[in-house]
Amino acid sequence: MSKITPVLMSGGAGTRLWPLSTQAKPKQFHALGGERTLIQDTALRFTTEAYAPPMVICSAAHADLVRTQLAEVGVTPAALILEPQGRNTGPAAAVAAEVASADGCDLVLMVHADAKITDPAALRAAVAAGTAAAEAGALVIFGITPTSPETGYGYIRAEVGDGVVRKVAAFVEKPDLATAERYIADPAYSWNAGIFLFRPDIFLAEMARLAPELAAAARAAVAEAPREGGAVRLGEAFVRSPAVAVDVAIFENTDKAMVVSADIGWSDVGAYGALWAEGARTPAGDVLQGPVIAVDTRDNLAISDGPVVVLAGVEDLAVVVENGVVLVTRRDAPGAVRAAVQAVKAAGRTDLL
Repeated sequence: MSKITPVLMSGGAGTRLWPLSTQAKPKQFHALGGERTLIQDTALRFTTEAYAPPMVICSAAHADLVRTQLAEVGVTPAALILEPQGRNTGPAAAVAAEVASADGCDLVLMVHADAKITDPAALRAAVAAGTAAAEAGALVIFGITPTSPETGYGYIRAEVGDGVVRKVAAFVEKPDLATAERYIADPAYSWNAGIFLFRPDIFLAEMARLAPELAAAARAAVAEAPREGGAVRLGEAFVRSPAVAVDVAIFENTDKAMVVSADIGWSDVGAYGALWAEGARTPAGDVLQGPVIAVDTRDNLAISDGPVVVLAGVEDLAVVVENGVVLVTRRDAPGAVRAAVQAVKAAGRTDLL
């Protein structure tokens, strides 16, 4: 059976979790209530015999963080692909496929390093179910069984048919609530979590056909990149690559896309509401991390990296103290956090981001 090389995409900034997640230390490098950081957990999901050592694609500024955190859990990456600038998942997948092809990898599994998965065995079983299709030339995407009518996620619609692996009928971008409620009642629909399995040669051929500018930029970026000590340091050719999502560039246009639906306990923990939902709650519904005292409170999230936080008589708040910054917002208001980040930028305090 083919060996699968996981590629951990670690380029996200996690701005909806600011000030916990910053440019210097995005959310994948935080534990977020668990024992290990998200990138550590991601790497450890793929330490069975079916998988080769992982590659990691990340910002050049995070190279030491990646090495240190993975070494702490006994994982040595096969390669670190270092981006001088984030360019979305299309260029990331393109250069990863180029490096994997040059290294003779059989199959590549692209996964985000900043998501929580509570059932990694189910994820590995889903990957195993999609392996034969990928070996035969399909570009396999894994759809997450929806648990709620989420309007912030994209959806995948599978063609009608039997079997675990089905043709992709359509990709649907973030729906309104009524539409999302219809989707979760229809087993043809699943969440798009951005997890992909493919042969590098097939992916590169489809990219050359469907996104030639992206393909050319990836070839040039890898060709000009020095490789020293396991690090592939990308340069200006990568910066010139179109900043496009791999779904949009390839998967929405190819006739080779197949989907495997999987119930793996996935969450992108992309906002404080999700972090509260994933956390261990007190009888009053509060999630408290660090030195926090709560009196007559309900359904709050409070995180502190040092100073004592006292909550009294409040509910549905997110209070975060991190790196000298205090954020107080509504627990389910990711738009307010984004607005706060913009306000901090406008105030000229980019040092806080």
